[in-house]
Amino acid sequence: MAIPDYLRDNFKTLLRAAADQTLALMECQDVATGEPRYVICAVGRDGSAYVMTPFGHLAEGNPYDAYLPPS
Repeated sequence: MAIPDYLRDNFKTLLRAAADQTLALMECQDVATGEPRYVICAVGRDGSAYVMTPFGHLAEGNPYDAYLPPS
């Protein structure tokens, strides 16, 4: 299974943010359940305002139970 180009681009952006030390872990609320989610974000600026770009949330529990590796 090939990883789509837009996801590769997002991953490159995430790596750049990590190298620039502009990553943040932000507590958000899940739209569907209202439960807290801890979201990995890149932090940018738009003039004097901060812009948080979400990339994904940290998995609750054991992440090995949530995913299957490629076969």
